Amino acid sequence: MKKNFISNSTDSIRMFKSDFFESLSKVHFFVPVLVYVPVIGFLIWKAFFDVHMSLFSFIGWLLLGSFIWTITEYILHRFVFHFYPKSPFMKRIHFIFHGVHHDYPNDAKRLVMPPSASIPMALLLYFFFLYLLPEGKIYAFYAGFLIGYLIYDMTHYALHHASFKSKFWMNLKKHHMLHHYADSTKGYGVTSALWDKIMGSDFTNK
Repeated sequence: MKKNFISNSTDSIRMFKSDFFESLSKVHFFVPVLVYVPVIGFLIWKAFFDVHMSLFSFIGWLLLGSFIWTITEYILHRFVFHFYPKSPFMKRIHFIFHGVHHDYPNDAKRLVMPPSASIPMALLLYFFFLYLLPEGKIYAFYAGFLIGYLIYDMTHYALHHASFKSKFWMNLKKHHMLHHYADSTKGYGVTSALWDKIMGSDFTNK
């Protein structure tokens, strides 16, 4: 999809007439850490002291959860955040969830998902995985999943606002900036280009 507008300003557009709803649409980048680290700690406690998982089993399910996050990150970004609806109402919803970030990529308060959106999504995914997973495995698995999410949010913020000297981080930032400024139909991975390479949505000439 051709990009028609990208603001280089650190400011952004007002999205809601209501001051309350407008405040819910903005969040300091560190808020997800404050919200989800205690949840992760609780899940880890449940894994060891409630269902008595072995260390080996815990590590395995934790790593699986983190890996599944990378797939989830790609699917959400490509097929949900970059789904372009036709109706005016759905276009408005799309703009609120992701379009505003592409129009105003330097707005520091709209770089991580606000708890008003992330908490309902996290609960929905928790019960989805609870239904799928063997009994007692959800705690370690979802701790890893949420760790993956936090890494994603912090990485996303850093790619927009940090300067890097490491080749790895410089390449990752370049990958994401190409998504914003060259072709938004490619480069959906934020923490990694792995699934872009697998799914054929990577940039061929970087």
